[in-house]
Amino acid sequence: MSGVTDCYQPIERHLRLTRACLEVLAEFRQPVVVVTKNHLVCRDKDLLAALARHQAACVCISITTLDPDLAARMEPRTSRPAARLAAISELAQAGIPVGVLTAPIIPGLNEHEIPAILQAAAQHGASFAGYIVLRLPYALKELFDSWLARHFPHKREKVLSRLRELRGGKLYDATWGKRMTGTGPIAEAIASLFRVAARQAGLDKPFPSLSAAHFRIPGQVHQPELFCL
Repeated sequence: MSGVTDCYQPIERHLRLTRACLEVLAEFRQPVVVVTKNHLVCRDKDLLAALARHQAACVCISITTLDPDLAARMEPRTSRPAARLAAISELAQAGIPVGVLTAPIIPGLNEHEIPAILQAAAQHGASFAGYIVLRLPYALKELFDSWLARHFPHKREKVLSRLRELRGGKLYDATWGKRMTGTGPIAEAIASLFRVAARQAGLDKPFPSLSAAHFRIPGQVHQPELFCL
């Protein structure tokens, strides 16, 4: 969940659409991975924990920075860094496998924070980690350029130049296998920094393997069994 946009948007607090989906997934023990930047995911830890007992759920908390000011500029409608770390703790204590995603990495702006983010996440209970370099498909190129000009005019050219170096001279390359990490010297430097930092934080482990072994076929489930076992 959150393959395109965060499934814990602020309005989810009222609409509860994500929770409704998780209720169905938990009823049938359908494996799910949730990716979010919002502490609101902890509201649904009962459902996620029920799935996790059958190796059918894990959560990835995305943290881009530990700087509250930068976070407010980059992601104004998301939980602050401290709240995201608190979410990692709360989910881990509930028995839900939880990891951290340093995503998006914006070269020239936040890649230097990778070691600190991974250390903080590990200290709060994260058990695995990953990263994604900034992707700018479609109109996002213009939106991001406008955002840089407004918030970081002195870094704009540096950031855009590094992004082009990552993408073969373009601001975005959708080539499978390259779109998440980029290519070239800068991509290799980010990957190396992440590998070392993950190892030092004890997060150099594969993402949890989920299982469909306990999936329950529709029509054979009785509602009172939802939280059994």
